[in-house]
Amino acid sequence: MAERCRVADDVRRRTLWAAQPNRLREHPTLTQAAHDHLTRWLLQNADAPALVRCYREWQALLESPISDLCRILETDDEPCRRWRQNSPFAGVLPPSEVWEVKAAIRQRHAKNAA
Repeated sequence: MAERCRVADDVRRRTLWAAQPNRLREHPTLTQAAHDHLTRWLLQNADAPALVRCYREWQALLESPISDLCRILETDDEPCRRWRQNSPFAGVLPPSEVWEVKAAIRQRHAKNAA
């Protein structure tokens, strides 16, 4: 049971991550929201060196073209997975889209469990 929940959570996370680059391509101004998140997070987590380091990396990445940012969000390698764990693009998807993804995964999970 716990393994199935972990797998469902991983599918949910990957599905939501996969939707972010499309949203960013459609709305490149979302990078401003990412900058705002990083500014706030740097103040809130100033005493956490690992987080600060990651946020600084993201600040540098945000200077890249949208195509490079989308590649980071789409690539499944270690650095990109690490960056996505503290992505400043949290919240860029509309709640309705997030709930649709979650509902679809719950349905699949329930169907597989039956």
